[in-house]
Amino acid sequence: MPDLLKGLGASSGAATGPAYRLGDPPRLPRPRAVTDVDGELARAFAAMDAVRDDIGRRAAAATDSTTAEILRGQANLAADRTLRDGVAVVIRDGLEAPHAVAAVLAEHRAALLAVGGLLAARAADLDDLRDRIVAWCLGLPMPAMPAPGRPYVLIAVDLAPADVALLDLSQVLAVVTSAGSFVSHTAILARARGLPTVVACGGALDIADGTVITVDGTTGRVTSGSVPPAPAVTAPTDNGDPRGSTADGHRIALLANIGGAAELAGACVEGVGLFRTELLFQHHVDPPGLDEQVTAYEQVFAAMPGRRVVVRTFDAGSDKPLPFLSAGDEPNPALGIRGLRVVRRRAEILGTQIAAIAAAARSSQARVEVMAPMVTTVAEAAQFAALCRDAGLATVGVMIEVPAAAVRAAQILGAVDFLSIGTNDLSQYAFAADRRSGELADLLDPWQPALLSLVALCAAAGSAAGRPVGVCGEAAADPAFAVVLAGLGVTSLSMTPAAVPPVRAALAAYTLEEARMAAQQALAATDPAAARAAVSRF
Repeated sequence: MPDLLKGLGASSGAATGPAYRLGDPPRLPRPRAVTDVDGELARAFAAMDAVRDDIGRRAAAATDSTTAEILRGQANLAADRTLRDGVAVVIRDGLEAPHAVAAVLAEHRAALLAVGGLLAARAADLDDLRDRIVAWCLGLPMPAMPAPGRPYVLIAVDLAPADVALLDLSQVLAVVTSAGSFVSHTAILARARGLPTVVACGGALDIADGTVITVDGTTGRVTSGSVPPAPAVTAPTDNGDPRGSTADGHRIALLANIGGAAELAGACVEGVGLFRTELLFQHHVDPPGLDEQVTAYEQVFAAMPGRRVVVRTFDAGSDKPLPFLSAGDEPNPALGIRGLRVVRRRAEILGTQIAAIAAAARSSQARVEVMAPMVTTVAEAAQFAALCRDAGLATVGVMIEVPAAAVRAAQILGAVDFLSIGTNDLSQYAFAADRRSGELADLLDPWQPALLSLVALCAAAGSAAGRPVGVCGEAAADPAFAVVLAGLGVTSLSMTPAAVPPVRAALAAYTLEEARMAAQQALAATDPAAARAAVSRF
């Protein structure tokens, strides 16, 4: 392999170890004429039931709500009536069970790819379902994980949700896939588990077993060869104090990005900086009712008594569709009806959600705040704030994901109480680069000086107004980048709970003035590599 491969950083962190590839799934045998239609139907349906039950058991054993929800959705696919009816038709037309399953799922896969966005990313889920059902039909096992007898980096075309959820993190140091995207289930679950991951990495399958590689899940870089051993250090651990601060005592709140209450188990955080409510309802065909939402929100609030919980209203559209918020056929979904903009078509759904958040907040001891995604103008911010305050929610903010909002941050803060910067989408729109594209990963690098300038602009507006400005994008989980963000004036950082200890340790190693100097070095750089190098030398 080359000395350097480039993919899309999907889950932050870095690891070095020998690479080993996941085996290929069973191949379909040569087709034969069907002589027993009823027997083939029974074989197909038994396989689908077995796969449904197996994935369902994994969902029941999952320790966090995001994993459980994704696996339940995968199990439901295996039980889908449309899929079963399609398989029955193809078997009656003369194809054996494994070939019928593969043919019907290929049609469903093509339909997802044609739609694009997040649904296209779910094509990998259908591939996994096909492989598992075909393997059961043939009486063959799915490929086992490599077992080299030492910790390793896992290489694969892609990974199924059921596999990622059960990876042994004492053995798997990092994951590199040749396919996938930032919004694939592989990436979502890897972030939930704090596993460094690079997806859409061309050339990954050319890495020979046993080759020592270094994986940087933040930058998407995969480097071959061993690296000099780092000095022995004690891994950062939580001492029971959730607070984050610089060496001279300047406070930086460290918060969690979550999709449900289970992800807070054992987390040593000051609160929740991003509660992704859409993850609770992504498989709902109809809008969730008031009572169902109240129950879901109460579970999270109960886990954070006396602490800040920032609830993001449904972030749907483009690469994150919800069935009940489908915007139909849009010429460019990334620039269409998404985030807060869904109120233009379905105002009642946002109204119900705000009412549910307010009702759950009234019965909790958490300090509940609410924010809207994809706010673009001051008028949108003011309209959202009025809706929330009328419902009894006193603290209202917006996400800064659009450059237009970043450059008007001071005016937006005249209408709301805080800002939260989503670095992933802000990068996408600032650099006109699809966040799902591995080929454009260099433009989406959070160390891009232009992105840092937008963050600095928002932080300065917050400082002038005396209002908090946080970062809840995945970049906040990079310890070095966290120091730079503190130096830019950001007041809180929100990330997957597993990333909090190293970020807390990094902040505690520098004074605020040193963090400011590091930030200036990064801002003055010409490109991400130069920014990293400058901060590293500093």
